[in-house]
Amino acid sequence: MVDVVSPEKRSEMMAGIRATNTKPEILVRKILHRSGFRFSLQRKDLPGKPYIVLPKWNVVIFVHGCFWHGHENCPIFRLPRSRAEFWSEKIETNRARDSHARLRYLDTHWRVIEIWECAAKGRSKLATDALAARLANAIKLGTEKVFSIRGYTL
Repeated sequence: MVDVVSPEKRSEMMAGIRATNTKPEILVRKILHRSGFRFSLQRKDLPGKPYIVLPKWNVVIFVHGCFWHGHENCPIFRLPRSRAEFWSEKIETNRARDSHARLRYLDTHWRVIEIWECAAKGRSKLATDALAARLANAIKLGTEKVFSIRGYTL
């Protein structure tokens, strides 16, 4: 299938996508701060350089973009038709890196919370409050080593 925009425009659009300080990440930081949690960002001494680290709670938080990390069964994720092989390989590499980082935490005292972009998509106060409650419960009451917060149900 032919792309609907020119290669130059597509390049410009892709260059505008940030690696950090994305809208979902900023929303999660605001929720944590408002809930009284204090954290540090992008600790390079921990596996996978987690986006948010809560040392008091021994929790690391990864905020995943549904497209870039290949969130299965998610309405946001759809493999592009153009250059499908390239994108498939790129997304699989990201998934493998995520999996490797998760595995490295299993034998440590750290717990992992993964927040998917689709969970942070709701702009309504109700959706934000629901995410805040799920996140606080996962941090304070969570016993699972890896906990995933999605914005949809399977």
